[in-house]
Amino acid sequence: MKKVLILTAGFGEGHNAAARNLRDALEFISDEVQVEVLDLFESTYGSMNTLARSAYLNMVQYAPKLWGGVYNLLDNSKFVENRLGGFTKLKNALADILHETQPDCVVSTYPVYAHVIQELYRDYAEKPFTFITVVTDAITVNSAWYSATSDIFCVANEPTAEVMEKAGVPAAKIRSLGFPVSLQFTEEPAVPLRLPLGEEPRKILYVIGTGKKKAGKVIERLLSLANVQLTIVCGRDAELKAKLMERTSEFGERVHVLGWTNQMPKLLLTHHVVISKAGGAITQEAIAARCPMIVNQVIPGQEEGNARLIGDYKLGAVVERNREVPELIEEAFSQKAKLWQEWRKNLLRISRPDAALTLAELVLAECEHTDTSREKIKLFKPADTGLKPAGPGASAGAPRMLLCDFHIHTSYSDGKLTVPEVVDFYGRLGFDCICITDHLADPRRLIGKLARLSNMTVSEDQLGEYFEVIARERQRAWRKYGMIVMTGIEFNKDGYTKKTSAHLLGIDLKAPIDSALDLPETIAHIHAQGGLAVASHPHIMKSEWGKNTLYLWENHEKFAHLIDAWEIANRHNIFDCVGMKRLPFLGNSDFHKPKHIYSWKTLLYCEKEAEAIKECVRRNEHVSITLYRENNQLVANSPLRQATVSATTDPREIIVPSAAAMIGAHSH
Repeated sequence: MKKVLILTAGFGEGHNAAARNLRDALEFISDEVQVEVLDLFESTYGSMNTLARSAYLNMVQYAPKLWGGVYNLLDNSKFVENRLGGFTKLKNALADILHETQPDCVVSTYPVYAHVIQELYRDYAEKPFTFITVVTDAITVNSAWYSATSDIFCVANEPTAEVMEKAGVPAAKIRSLGFPVSLQFTEEPAVPLRLPLGEEPRKILYVIGTGKKKAGKVIERLLSLANVQLTIVCGRDAELKAKLMERTSEFGERVHVLGWTNQMPKLLLTHHVVISKAGGAITQEAIAARCPMIVNQVIPGQEEGNARLIGDYKLGAVVERNREVPELIEEAFSQKAKLWQEWRKNLLRISRPDAALTLAELVLAECEHTDTSREKIKLFKPADTGLKPAGPGASAGAPRMLLCDFHIHTSYSDGKLTVPEVVDFYGRLGFDCICITDHLADPRRLIGKLARLSNMTVSEDQLGEYFEVIARERQRAWRKYGMIVMTGIEFNKDGYTKKTSAHLLGIDLKAPIDSALDLPETIAHIHAQGGLAVASHPHIMKSEWGKNTLYLWENHEKFAHLIDAWEIANRHNIFDCVGMKRLPFLGNSDFHKPKHIYSWKTLLYCEKEAEAIKECVRRNEHVSITLYRENNQLVANSPLRQATVSATTDPREIIVPSAAAMIGAHSH
C-alpha cells in the first residue's frame, strides 16, 4: 500500500483546492494508495491560526494594498527562513507525523512546509520520501515557493515554469503539468455549450467578489444586452443575494441568483464567459473549463500573475473598471463572436482539465522510488471497519454492531464543514453510517420567509445541487472508508411558539421534497422514497441553547403511527419521555461543528447495508445509544467492534468500553 501525505493551509482557497483535488485523483486511479490531507497550521495553532487566517482574508478583502506590501515582504527569499524559529510547534508536529507514518511521498501545496522539511533534514544525506511542491501561484511566483529545495516542483503552465527556471530552479526539477482542478472538469456537461451565434443565448457567469456596491449597476447593464442569460454567485452574503433577487425579478428566467455553491465546475462548463476577480482557484478552474474570463479585480501579489496569464495569453481580458465589463461582453459576441472564439481557441491550447490525474500518476510513480526496506507503519488513523462489501448496495454479510449518526448539518445550512469535510471527519473516526440532514424551511412559516436573508437553511434552488454533491461523496465515502452516507433533510416547520414548532428528519431520501407540504404529507413523501421519518429533538432541550420544537411531542398520539423513530437523545440531551412511552428511538449528534462529535450516537446491530439499517430502525430491535467521548478512542477500534456475538447473545447486553452510557433498545 502506497502512502501519500498532502500538506496544505487555509490561507487562500487555491492551496486547499489543489490538495483536495490531488487526493481525489489519487484515490480515483488506485486502490493501493492511502492519502491524507493535513492542515498542520490549523491542527497545531488552533485559535491562533483562525485569527491569522481571518486577518489574512480581511486584509485581502478590505486592504488589498496593505496585503500587497505584506506579499512583497514574504517575497524576500530570506524572510521565511529567518522566521522558522516561530514555527517550532509546526516543525515538531510534522517531525512526529513523518516519523510515525513514514509516507512514501509528501506533497506540499503551501510554501512554508518546504522550509520546515529542509530544516528537519538539514543533517541527513537523504530524506526517506520523495518531496513534491505543487506551486499554486502563476507567473508571479513568490520566492518562498522555491527558496527551499524540493525533489520536484509542479507548476500550472509553461510561463510559470520559465519564471521558476529564471529564478534558479533546475529545469530537471520542474514539471509543467497543469493545476490540479476537480475531476468534474473531465466530465462532459449534460447539455453541450453551444456556439453563441444568432439568437443563441450568451450565458454569462458573474462571481461577485469584493466589488459588491457596484455589482447592481453592472448587472443591469449586462441584462440590457440582447440574448444575455446571467447567473450570479454571491457567496455567503445572504443580504446581497436577497437584494439582487429583488432587483432582477423583472428579468424572470434570464437571471439566476445563487448564494454559496459547490457546483462551480458545472457552472464554468456551461457558461460562455465568467466575470470574476483573479483568484487562484477560479482562474485555474476557468482555464480547465475553457471558459473565457473577464477579470474585474486584481489583489496585489499572487493575483497579479493570474491576471497576466489571462491578459497576456488572450484567455479573456482584464478590465480596470467594472463599468467596462458590459461593453467588453458586447464586443466579445459581435461579428459572429469573433473575439470569444479567439479566447476559446487559446484556452483549448493551454487547458489541462485532467491535470489532477497526471499529477497523481507522477506521485504514485515517485512512491516506487522510496526505500522499501524500512519498517512499514500504519498510515494516520485508518478507517478499517472490518469486512467491506463490494459497494453500498451489495450484501454486507453477517450482522455486526454499527456506529451511526443520522443528524448532521453542513455548510449548505448552518454547519461549519462542507459535505466532503464531513465525510472525511466521520470517515476517519470509523463511523459505519451517517446521514447529512441540512435544514429546509417551510416558506409559509416565518423562518421560511426570512430564509433568503440568512444562510441557515438550504435554498430551494440549491436542492438539486445538494443531492448531487452528497451522491458524489457517497461513492468516495464507501471507497475510502467503507462508510455509508445517506442523503437527508431536516424539515423546519417553525411557528411562533415552541408548541407550534416541529423539526422532522427525512433520512435516506432519493429526491427533494416540497418544503411547503404539511407534516403528514411530508412524511408520506419520505416513506414513498423508502426513507425514514424521525422526530428531531421533540422535547425540551436543557443542555443546549436553541428554540424548542414541541409540536410533534404535543401531538405524539396523532403522529406515533406515522413516525419511524423519535430522537431520545440529541447532542447532550436525554428525553426520558420518549422511553417512557416506549416509542422507537435514535440518538444523534445534531452535528454543526467538530466539537459536536462528543455527543449521543446510535448503535445498530444489523447488516452493513442501507436497507438493513433502515429496517433495524423501523423494527426498533437491537438499537442502542452511546455517549461518544474523546477517551473512547473510536468505538470502531474498541473490543465491541471485534466482539463475536452469537445468535443467542442479546446485543443490548454488550457494553461499549469507555463509553459513558448505553441504553438498550426494547422490542415491541
